[in-house]
Amino acid sequence: MNALHHDVPLCVDCDGTLLRTDLLHEGVLLLLKNAPWKIFLLPMWLLKGKAYLKARLAQSVSFSWSTLPLNDDVVDMVRRARVEGRTVVLATASHRSQAEGIASHLGLFDDVVASDEKVNLSGHTKGQDLVSRYGERGFDYLGNDRADLPVWQHARRATVVSASDSLIQAARRVTEVERVITPIRPGSMTYLKALRVHQWLKNLLVFVPLIAAHAWGRIDELQAAVMGFLAFSLCASAVYVLNDLVDLESDRRHVRKRFRPFASGLIPIWQGCLMVPVLLAGAFGIAASLPARFLLVLVLYFFLTLAYSLLLKRQVIVDVLMLAGLYTLRVIAGGAATGIVPSFWLLAFSMFIFLSLAVVKRYSELLVTLQQRQGQPAGRGYTVKDLPVLMSIGTGSGMVSVLVFALYINNPEISKTYGNPLWLWLVPSLLLYWVSRLWMKAHRGEIDDDPVVFAVRDWQSLLVVALSTMFFLLA
Repeated sequence: MNALHHDVPLCVDCDGTLLRTDLLHEGVLLLLKNAPWKIFLLPMWLLKGKAYLKARLAQSVSFSWSTLPLNDDVVDMVRRARVEGRTVVLATASHRSQAEGIASHLGLFDDVVASDEKVNLSGHTKGQDLVSRYGERGFDYLGNDRADLPVWQHARRATVVSASDSLIQAARRVTEVERVITPIRPGSMTYLKALRVHQWLKNLLVFVPLIAAHAWGRIDELQAAVMGFLAFSLCASAVYVLNDLVDLESDRRHVRKRFRPFASGLIPIWQGCLMVPVLLAGAFGIAASLPARFLLVLVLYFFLTLAYSLLLKRQVIVDVLMLAGLYTLRVIAGGAATGIVPSFWLLAFSMFIFLSLAVVKRYSELLVTLQQRQGQPAGRGYTVKDLPVLMSIGTGSGMVSVLVFALYINNPEISKTYGNPLWLWLVPSLLLYWVSRLWMKAHRGEIDDDPVVFAVRDWQSLLVVALSTMFFLLA
């Protein structure tokens, strides 16, 4: 206790302290993304002990250390300790190979104390190990969890990285708390952002069969469409959360996506893993009250989006075809919920217009990549050389959707549905303008979000929708 401050080593925990994430949780997600068949090995690895599990994970996955979210206050504290001449030690329960990787990347640590295949260096084990190295009360320790209390019990001073009053008080009962670092706490808006509630706008497509059949006045069908919308929205949010979890590394390389709640470390990974089954339970609970065919469509949607997130999103062209298909599947789901069968014309128009929108999204991402002078966006199979090809595909499919609509108007059956179908001939010109303008803006780099979200925020797009609706009513 009489040792000078600069003679006392500063020992720093990694998960949740130095990093605003947990390497064990991230390792499991990387395994799910890169080798999903190995997920079934996790229980067998865990049966041999947590240390063995961490060792096998460390062998199976690799991290990009430069992308991991750091706790800036902890990094600043470590840098000040080095300036003071103190020995700084990374003391973590993560596997040694991972601890050495992050230590080598940062270049701030004099030594690394970590788990190996036989010893899980956590709690009492870590505390005893540090005592054997530096003596009782011979080190200061930064931690963030109750598992660190047995370490603080042997430390001279503690720095608590937590907003939990109970943990801070518990630490004060076993040693002197030198400093409390309070991380940013996620609020309700943060969780709504993680659920991507604004993307629920896409699920309004389940109302399209009801509107196309002019059946919006039928209460039963309307209620079924509303229930279908809620079920699809909860299921979509579950998929968005899962997608963000498995895409952490590539999101952190992206100029905008790196600020997402999970990529930035604002929401803990374990909470995201809990959100997925809760959202799915809500989605399928609602779907159980609808016709069985809707439930089948929802199951198909979930597994297709799962395949997209884990594999197909990295396959050139396949990814945009999948996105267009998932948009169209929402229309089919609306028909399944209400019992209204979508027409051939509606499905054909949907597929081509949504393919154009999907390609807009990829085209815009590639433009961002070009502006950052990179060759390829993270997690995608495209390169900036593909921009002209994507524009050809996207504009072509957009024009074909307008052609399909024109052929629909020219269909002899149209007079059975509309009393004045000539009004509908004004709609293709609006669609031509909207598709052309959308692609013009994409080419100028003025679309930095999902094109559907862009359309909802764009007054000219809303005007096109309003005018088209008026012409349909006049028809």
